[in-house]
Amino acid sequence: MERKFPKNVRQVGNVSDTPKIYVEDYVDTYLDQLRAQAKEEPTGALLLGENAVVEGQECVYITGAVRIEEVSEENGEICISDTAREEALRECGEYFPGRDVVGWALAAPGRPLVLSGSMVQIHEKLGLKKNSIFIMKHPEEDEEIYFAYKYHDLMQMGGYYIFYEKNPDMQNYMINTRKQIGVSPSEVVEDRAAKNFRSAVKEKLEAQEQRSNSHLVYLTSVLLVVVVLAIGISAMNNYDKMNSVQSSIETLSKSVQGGGGGEPAEGDVSVDPQADQQSASGTSGTASDAAGASDVSGSGGTASGDDAAAGGSGDEDSTPVIEEGESGEEYYTVQRGDTLDKISLKLYGTTDEAEAICKMNGLTDGNLIFIGQKLLLP
Repeated sequence: MERKFPKNVRQVGNVSDTPKIYVEDYVDTYLDQLRAQAKEEPTGALLLGENAVVEGQECVYITGAVRIEEVSEENGEICISDTAREEALRECGEYFPGRDVVGWALAAPGRPLVLSGSMVQIHEKLGLKKNSIFIMKHPEEDEEIYFAYKYHDLMQMGGYYIFYEKNPDMQNYMINTRKQIGVSPSEVVEDRAAKNFRSAVKEKLEAQEQRSNSHLVYLTSVLLVVVVLAIGISAMNNYDKMNSVQSSIETLSKSVQGGGGGEPAEGDVSVDPQADQQSASGTSGTASDAAGASDVSGSGGTASGDDAAAGGSGDEDSTPVIEEGESGEEYYTVQRGDTLDKISLKLYGTTDEAEAICKMNGLTDGNLIFIGQKLLLP
């Protein structure tokens, strides 16, 4: 898989030089532990990883380190035996299969952080090529210098990056070799610096996730508000449409009832079909014509129909038709020409009970009654 720049990094020094050096934090922790053990004799390590070109920039990724068991100093020069080199290379293949040797590191007590001829010779003897790395660490002081092999020489670098990623191979090597450097398993896997760095990375990731979740909640809230507004507007439009349709239906119903000879609605004219037929034929003035004439319910308050008494005036009293319900209630059946006043007068001899009949039957308008209607009597 093609390498990309790590997302979680910590810069050390000036990193404007080429190549860009990236050291995985477990490796950096292990090298610091080796430096702490180099108080009396030199200690070295082979560096493993890969060289890569990322977005046009030359980079070196150091993701492993294997200790060189025998590093000595003779006449002021550092020496590594062939046996120690071969054993370190063997462990590289065992613990870090598929990774290349990209450099080496050294911590020597009592020596200044200055290159010597033997260090360049050791670098070349290890078979290291262009952009390979050499790291010098001071055992007594918290100082270090990074070098890159360029133009057949080791050139000092201004700085490097420490990055974090899953590195089970390095963890496994550190645990298996903890006795060699005299530390406990917990100190090998994570020291204080590594813990702090990982905590910072974790907090950064959690903050990013929280910001992402907050942004998602905000967008969801906005979307819900838009949906609610859309539903409200749609409901208002539908309500107006329903009112309009209901008004149209009521108007149409009134028109049909008024012109179709059915029972009249409130305020409509109640017309007897027979009267219309006689009126159309042009006959008038007889008792039968008067019997078929229509009355206006809204104005006259009379019921209309074919059961009118002879004479057509509607003023003559007819025999009251009173029925008794199952529960003993008495009902009056409305006849042609009836009004509530007339019904009250027929039944009670006075018009004073007209209002009581209206209330008893829940009539909003006492004039709106029709032939055959049954009225509950008080």
